[in-house]
Amino acid sequence: MGILEGYKVLDCSIAMAGPFAAQRLGDLGADVIKVEPITGEWQRHAPAGGITGNKVNVSFLSLNRNKRSLAVDLKSDGGRKVMRRMVETADVFIQNYRPGVAKRLGVDYETLSALNPKLVYVSLSGFGEDGPKAMYPGQDLLLQAMSGAMLSTGRKGEPPQAAGQYLVDAVAAYTAFEGALAALLHRERTGEGQKVEVNMLDAIATLQMQELSVYSVGGKPQERSDEPHAHVYIRSPYGTFATKDEKYIALAMPAMDALARALDEPAFAELDEMEAGWNDRDRTFAMVRDAVAKFAREEILERCRAEGLWAGPVYGYGDLMNDPQVIHNGTFVEYDHPTEGRVKTPGFPIRFSRTPSEIRMGAPLTGEHSDAVLREVGFTAEEVASLTKAGAVSRGEPE
Repeated sequence: MGILEGYKVLDCSIAMAGPFAAQRLGDLGADVIKVEPITGEWQRHAPAGGITGNKVNVSFLSLNRNKRSLAVDLKSDGGRKVMRRMVETADVFIQNYRPGVAKRLGVDYETLSALNPKLVYVSLSGFGEDGPKAMYPGQDLLLQAMSGAMLSTGRKGEPPQAAGQYLVDAVAAYTAFEGALAALLHRERTGEGQKVEVNMLDAIATLQMQELSVYSVGGKPQERSDEPHAHVYIRSPYGTFATKDEKYIALAMPAMDALARALDEPAFAELDEMEAGWNDRDRTFAMVRDAVAKFAREEILERCRAEGLWAGPVYGYGDLMNDPQVIHNGTFVEYDHPTEGRVKTPGFPIRFSRTPSEIRMGAPLTGEHSDAVLREVGFTAEEVASLTKAGAVSRGEPE
């Protein structure tokens, strides 16, 4: 029995942040109904990496397991009737429409909470639901840029660099997931539902809690290095270094006497860590870079481990998936999908001793479960047929 078994979640979100948050609830046992347009959610038509799949692309597949699909036209009278009926028995509602759209569709918090006062209503936005930038596009790259995060990466004098992942989307998803769980806990204690607002700008700012506090409390501004792999707010050497066999290692704030032994560089032991690490950062980084380049990756890692230094390999995804620790941890899960075959993706990262997460189903086809979901909330077969004929819902006939 999953922790959230018996809870119903209506996922009206698109793209990554909202669907990822809803998927996490599904992984814990919630019955997640993906409410999507008749033509399917946007992410179905925007495959990451151009990997389209057979009927479900990898982007959608990765963010929508453990969900059933209800395809409905919320702009139609029939669609709005369906949504009202669904909300009456729901526990959580998730949407990431642009501010104002939910109200136009009749799925704003005020409307839905009047139907179901116990509803936990999660609203995701880029910048907040009001304010001078509320209507700006909440896209991951733009928010990485605005949050200051980019000016902690890259080399001084060169364009700032984004993270290699959709970092803002991911942290917003985790934040929305936490918010939903906290609101459900409050409801268990009081019987009260509530609105949970998450905006991506606050989420990525909070992710930089330590770095932003160095500036806001300590007054130290960001200052990128002339070296491409050095970190703004951490003493040198800290970053990635090329090895003799054309691989890379990561090395984090080593004690200089231990590093001197690991690299056979006695002069390093004479360096004052504060002076060299903070006030002569680039020269220190360059010295370590040149010393590391004399060794093959595995040799230098063994030397560093022998000295208790924080060092590790820089992996590609293939290396990661084949690492013995990753295999031991069960980081990746495999399951059979009816149209996409055997699927292997990252699983749920929290281990519960009594209530483990579970993959009960893969990502659905558009409207695949419309008929069953509607019958469960009291629509008759005739009513479902009428809604389908009117174009208010799609029952997910095979393509």
